[in-house]
Amino acid sequence: MRLKIQSSDRVGISQEILAIFAKRSWNLKAIEVQSSYTYVHIDETKLSLLDIKRSLSTIDDIVTCSEIQFLPTELKAHHLQTLLARMPDPLIDIDADGRIIVFNDAAKALISPTNTTIKTSHINDFIEPCFETILQNKSLTTSLTFAGKPYLAEVTPVIIDNKINGAVIVLRSMKSLGRQISLLQAEQEQSLESIIGESQEIQTLKEQVLRFAKLDLPVLINGETGTGKELVARAIHQASDRAKSSFLAINCAALPENLLESELFGYSQGAFTGAQKGGKPGLFELAEGGTIFLDEIAEMSTYLQAKLLRFLQDFRFRRLGSTKELTANVRIISASHQNFEQLLSQQHFRDDLFYRLNVLSLFILPLRARAEDIALLAHYFVENSAQQINPVNQDKPIISEAALALLKKAPWPGNVRQLQNILFRLVALNKSGVIELTELNEALSGLMHTSGNNKAAADEIECNKNASSDGNMSCDENTPEFKDWQSAQEHFEETLLTQLLPMYPTTRKLAKRLKVSHNKIAMKLRKYAIKS
Repeated sequence: MRLKIQSSDRVGISQEILAIFAKRSWNLKAIEVQSSYTYVHIDETKLSLLDIKRSLSTIDDIVTCSEIQFLPTELKAHHLQTLLARMPDPLIDIDADGRIIVFNDAAKALISPTNTTIKTSHINDFIEPCFETILQNKSLTTSLTFAGKPYLAEVTPVIIDNKINGAVIVLRSMKSLGRQISLLQAEQEQSLESIIGESQEIQTLKEQVLRFAKLDLPVLINGETGTGKELVARAIHQASDRAKSSFLAINCAALPENLLESELFGYSQGAFTGAQKGGKPGLFELAEGGTIFLDEIAEMSTYLQAKLLRFLQDFRFRRLGSTKELTANVRIISASHQNFEQLLSQQHFRDDLFYRLNVLSLFILPLRARAEDIALLAHYFVENSAQQINPVNQDKPIISEAALALLKKAPWPGNVRQLQNILFRLVALNKSGVIELTELNEALSGLMHTSGNNKAAADEIECNKNASSDGNMSCDENTPEFKDWQSAQEHFEETLLTQLLPMYPTTRKLAKRLKVSHNKIAMKLRKYAIKS
């Protein structure tokens, strides 16, 4: 029975209450004293509350006596346990000797399969390295192994009177940490709906994305710069069974060989000069259960190509400077804008790695090959730009018919990314509420001259600047007239292939001459019914 006894706040009243209990020979298990309140726990099954009140009535200044469910410290302990149980990350409290004092349900679940008693056990029975190396007089974040699995640990020392009296250890799994990094890399999840377009090529691409998402195999994405290779990779991930896990991307061309190696595989403590204390997990650990996107994979050094190939054999690896072998459950999606046939023939890329990565392949057509999607993309980018520039009013300008026609005819060497950047600039500088042809001409011609793109593209823009107002699409009297950009492009492709095929009589030879894939050449030959 637990009691709350309210009384006046005078000296000696608690001793008088205890004297009554001692006189009655009641088994007192616990007592807590606060200002004007005395809390007691009496272990007497046959004792009634009425008997206790009668006994206490002989003491002056007793106000009330009532039965309660828990003593104040017990109530706090229950609240603390409930709070700890709600924490998804394992939490362990140890004393100065490394003995476990408190733990939550998540920590218990890590050890329960071993049928080990956690409380009073030594923390060194479960972690590696030993706790002496991580117990310091300041907070520390380090990587360690707990119950045979890698974690990132946040160690906070308990300091009393300038002495370390233990520590609180919070373990964060590599999977949850990778998920947090994944969310930071992308402000919003990019699904299949993020791929904008209504052309037949885009519809085919979306169908391939859905098919590939169900197959847990490596994917190699090829396409020009700015076509949206990472967007497609994220769409594959979001449509797959790995969608709830992390998607981590890294550009293989952006880092030198040694940094890229440590980013992918991680490193152990003391692996090299300047290494983070406690080591660092790599992307293969952080993406556990998810997807790794290796952008510009063709830029990877031959040394790392060999190491990546070894990892793809059985998904086992070692951190730099470590002898312990780890396993990663990840899916690899890679991408490049380079011609792999040429890279393989020049021995700049390993054949065996290419075959490992190219189990499933996707080719994203350049924007100029699907001009019918440009209007839809343009309106989307204008609306998006208006929201970013002025999120309060969100007044978006409209695109004039003449400007829209020029957008559809432009060659777009930078593809979708170039289109997005041009429209963002026009929306930011626009004051009239209408994007006119003259504004677009200036933006396009300025970009062509400053970016060093081919002369033909710049001449195309200059031709459009001088186009007559009646809509005639010929630049001079020697240029045939076409009803639109698509028909002019098809005429050029047919003429080019007809002229070159006799000199390069196979699709592979012709593809090598034009620096495109042989699949594309075969598709174009069938389209125009050209035979050797």
